[in-house]
Amino acid sequence: MDIATGIAEFLVSVRAERGLAQNTSAAYRRDLQQYQDYLERQGVADIATVSADHVSGYAATLRKRGLTATTIARKIAAVRGLHRFLVAEEMVTADPTALIEAPKRPSSIPKALTVDQVARLIAAAAGKSAIHARDTALLEFMYASGARVAETVGLDVLDLDLGESVALVTGKGSKQRLVPLGRYAVAALRDYLERRLELKGDRRDPGALFLSTRGRRLTRQAVWQLVRKYAAAAGLDVAAVSPHVLRHSAATHMVEGGADLRAVQEILGHASISTTQVYTRVSPRHLYEVYVAAHPRGR
Repeated sequence: MDIATGIAEFLVSVRAERGLAQNTSAAYRRDLQQYQDYLERQGVADIATVSADHVSGYAATLRKRGLTATTIARKIAAVRGLHRFLVAEEMVTADPTALIEAPKRPSSIPKALTVDQVARLIAAAAGKSAIHARDTALLEFMYASGARVAETVGLDVLDLDLGESVALVTGKGSKQRLVPLGRYAVAALRDYLERRLELKGDRRDPGALFLSTRGRRLTRQAVWQLVRKYAAAAGLDVAAVSPHVLRHSAATHMVEGGADLRAVQEILGHASISTTQVYTRVSPRHLYEVYVAAHPRGR
């Protein structure tokens, strides 16, 4: 079987079985295209003839390019998934990645703003226009829910139930979850919804919650720009503030406030509790306070 066909079969399978988001599917395709290019440069035409040395050589080229350990681990994971699939489907007889050790991902601690910095960021969006109402509601929602930027711009008006203070968020793999909203977010969203149609103008309502000034669904890029804009207005380090940092901040503040990790996992939409556990390490001061309160000789 030629390499391109093997990759195409794998991509069809993972899209169907895992319900991958479009961006994730595109990342798989790019990573495996790079792998295919490497193999073809090595003179490999049949994917059944790929050896462990080929996979090790590919990993070595990624390291020489100066890629981060996280990026290399992701690319090798895609390669490993490809070969495991081909063996499972009996398209090939051997898995050349079976004895290849997976690159270790660095155990990084997420960045987080302080509660005061988040308050300053949101306050910077205050104003009297419909745009200010939208941006305040956007920031309040993202901080209240910890939602990813793609999840936020994907919201429709019908996904909100402000009477119950919840939102139905569609995450990775089209998995849906109910996310609770605090009173600040609910109040900001109510204010915005009263003025939302001002942004629509005389155009057809797309149903999206957060509209652009052209009456269309707000884009991910626009949200990034807005967050950076208000970070600058709040006097924060613009390079250190992003929608993802706001998500990290929401998670960090919930854990520091005593939230159960399982609850935080559900709110954030993490598939594994191990992803959420990183937030138990973000604040040495919080760990010290827990230690003092819990250890018999901690005081």
